[in-house]
Amino acid sequence: MDSNADHYTPYKETRISNRFIKHADLLEILPSLTNNPIFTTEVAGYSFEGRSLNLIKAGTGETRVFIWSQMHGDEATATMAICDLINFLAASSEGESSGKYILENCTLFILPMVSPDGAEVFNRRNAQGIDINRDFHRQQTPEGRVLRRLRDEIKPHFGFNMHDQSTMWSTGNTGKPATISLLAPAYDAALSVNAVRERAMQVISIINTELQRHIPGFVARFDDEYEPRAFGDNFQAAGTSTILIEAGGFKDDPEKQFIRQLTYTALLTALKSIASKSYANVSLANYFDIPENDKRHYHLVLRNCKVSTPVATYKVDIGLVADEKLNPDHRSVTYTYLIEDVGDLTGYHGYEEIEASNYNLILTRPLIVGEGADFILQDQLSTVLCVENGRITNKNL
Repeated sequence: MDSNADHYTPYKETRISNRFIKHADLLEILPSLTNNPIFTTEVAGYSFEGRSLNLIKAGTGETRVFIWSQMHGDEATATMAICDLINFLAASSEGESSGKYILENCTLFILPMVSPDGAEVFNRRNAQGIDINRDFHRQQTPEGRVLRRLRDEIKPHFGFNMHDQSTMWSTGNTGKPATISLLAPAYDAALSVNAVRERAMQVISIINTELQRHIPGFVARFDDEYEPRAFGDNFQAAGTSTILIEAGGFKDDPEKQFIRQLTYTALLTALKSIASKSYANVSLANYFDIPENDKRHYHLVLRNCKVSTPVATYKVDIGLVADEKLNPDHRSVTYTYLIEDVGDLTGYHGYEEIEASNYNLILTRPLIVGEGADFILQDQLSTVLCVENGRITNKNL
């Protein structure tokens, strides 16, 4: 990667290397991350279990930008990227010109971990079992109350709502996974476009242009459905041009370290555009040209498998998804390969695909959708793939 990504390597926060960052980890590195006069930090509130929600402020510019991440505790890609971004911004005091330009023209407010209780157990929901991003109106979660209050106090011109999405999303019908998905959330059921939402769409267009240089064809537009309970939709309605960034999947990147870099690049690109107001002349056609998300991906697809039964022999494709189960250490997962679909999977794709027409498929138990795969794929007497109770125990490709 180049361009804005050139800024990445020197600023990558090496103390974070996977998706399982905890609140204690964040507190351990925040003092050194923000040990620079350009930053001020404060505790903006506390989670249901009493963990602090830490707000970082930087810059003196007239355009106010609010960035928040990890409303869902198991969605940490942007939290990692934000730590990298903070390192980049800190270098502005040492002469990094683009960082200095951003901070002269923008005032940034960053809430890197909205759901520390969820992060503790790598769970989408908070300790109350509530999805914070569906609590804008009822305000039953302390985390949601903090987030809403901060928007009302800051009155940001721009907001960045940072999430992770399922790795099964695809970029339309292109055959490529949706590695990054972008959206200017709707503020009403009619999906109207006013000046506030238009600005978000224009910034997204600039993000997309930059990302296409690094991952051509891997950027999608997130589902454009109005969700009246969600923060992004309501922030858009309140006058904050809100940009949703969703980190999806990329082959051989289970800990999303490459996608972390892309997320950093997306944020940096957007902030430069906002600081310079270069987004103002971008046509909305560029936004609507981004292909929509479509769920057309599996983690593993076996093509043209021969299934032999006492009744008949027939041909099927098998789509498998890797279901994550958190291990007791809360810092790793175990993958169980579940059968997602069986039949003609033309038009669907796998991060990995095996042409099985010349192999023997030996079923240890029947192919049942929703259950763990259990079979052996053989090339004469040698095993190509062995899956036992959903676990890959042998793979020779």
